[in-house]
Amino acid sequence: MSLPLVFHIFAFVFGAMVGSFLNVCIYRLPKGESVVFPPSHCPNCDYRIRFYDNIPVISYLLLGGKCRSCKSRISPQYPVVELINGLLTLFLFIKFGPTWTFLFLFLFCSALVVITFIDLEHQIIPDLISLPGIVIGFAASFFLPWLGWKNSLVGILIGGGCLLIIAYGYQFLTKKEGMGGGDIKLLAMMGAFLGWRSVPFIIFVSSLVGSIIGITLMLVHKKDAKLAIPFGPFLAFGAILYIFFGKEMIWWYLSLAGSSPGG
Repeated sequence: MSLPLVFHIFAFVFGAMVGSFLNVCIYRLPKGESVVFPPSHCPNCDYRIRFYDNIPVISYLLLGGKCRSCKSRISPQYPVVELINGLLTLFLFIKFGPTWTFLFLFLFCSALVVITFIDLEHQIIPDLISLPGIVIGFAASFFLPWLGWKNSLVGILIGGGCLLIIAYGYQFLTKKEGMGGGDIKLLAMMGAFLGWRSVPFIIFVSSLVGSIIGITLMLVHKKDAKLAIPFGPFLAFGAILYIFFGKEMIWWYLSLAGSSPGG
């Protein structure tokens, strides 16, 4: 049964409003600051942002991307995060409807948005998100039949274990640290939320996309393999792709493999 358009509009607006809070998390968590107090304010002049200047996306456009008080530039990251989270929430609602699965994956995707932007800027993945995320994902698995606690638990072990083996293997061969512990905990969190079957898909997609973008950046900037590129955003992309298209893409691949001459 299709739901009225107003429900979809509300889903987008709700996601964008949460995206406004995610911006606070992205800005403050790396600094070790509270995400609750003080209220939102301009980092340049400390002007307290009024509610009418905090409407997702719209306020940024009306203010011309500038603080109302000191006229300093506001990073376009703010409306981008709000728009991304609004669209993710809308697409989740379209796919899953008003269900517990929708709320469960909405929480997961919102966490991925925060992790992505923090990792892009600071090249860290906060334990404050990934470690509680592992616990929350596993706890919720007892109430979600499609996930199940065994599937979630194995997902945690495989997710964290795979990257741990890769990290130690890379370090053993190159004598250099190539992957941080944050990525390992993040993939364990993904296994907790999505189950063990998602892990190979996420690793494959993130490695493929990360390699393509990494090689492209090295060619553009004319740098060698020492160019540091955060891996968290690629893991997040792989996880989101799995939520929306993972099973279809896996079945498509298996059908191609089955129809190959050697299949």
